[in-house]
Amino acid sequence: MQAQRTTSRARQRGLSFIGVIFIGLLAVAAFAIGGQSVPIFIEYQAIKKAATKAARESSTVPEVRAAFDRAAAIDTINSISGKDLEVTKRGDKVVVSFKYSREIDLAGPAYLVYRFEESVQ
Repeated sequence: MQAQRTTSRARQRGLSFIGVIFIGLLAVAAFAIGGQSVPIFIEYQAIKKAATKAARESSTVPEVRAAFDRAAAIDTINSISGKDLEVTKRGDKVVVSFKYSREIDLAGPAYLVYRFEESVQ
């Protein structure tokens, strides 16, 4: 009877208290970083949309930049402006390129850096 009891205890599995704390800290860190990353990716999608619209509706560099700045004011785009766009022509199409980066301060000297680069027609 005694041998059976120790055998069943040896088979028990699960997380220790330290393991639960460690997993909890990882989950909190993932949610904190994710919560700060979502607005960055939403802004990237807005920038891409505004650049695409400006490329399709405008034919000169000043028109493209002005159209982008109007869309940026509506969508609250703060990372880049019309003057940061590189506007070229490929055949008869206007190509708008942009490149920028955003940082998330993690702790002390540690940062998470997102770098975005896109060309749209």
